[in-house]
Amino acid sequence: MFKSSAVRIHPEAESLHDSGYQGIERYHASSYVPIKRPSKGRLTQREREYNRTLSQERIGIEHINRSLKIFRILSSRYRNRRRRYGLRCNLIAAIYNYELLEA
Repeated sequence: MFKSSAVRIHPEAESLHDSGYQGIERYHASSYVPIKRPSKGRLTQREREYNRTLSQERIGIEHINRSLKIFRILSSRYRNRRRRYGLRCNLIAAIYNYELLEA
């Protein structure tokens, strides 16, 4: 889906991904993806530490995704006009950021 979309990441930006983005390194050099366990093998201690560190960095992102999905615009099928989708997503993000500042 990423390959077919027109989304491109700035070459200098670092991005953290989950294991669903295996192979994104070919399109964006500064991408970090967990290391997969080889078939019938084990990960080395260094690879496990890398995966653990990556997941600790990503947990904050996952909490934000969960909070935004409460609004259901990001978690279910969007049935309104497509050209307003970006505006509504930005408004929801603004509400989330406002709540974050008030807390």
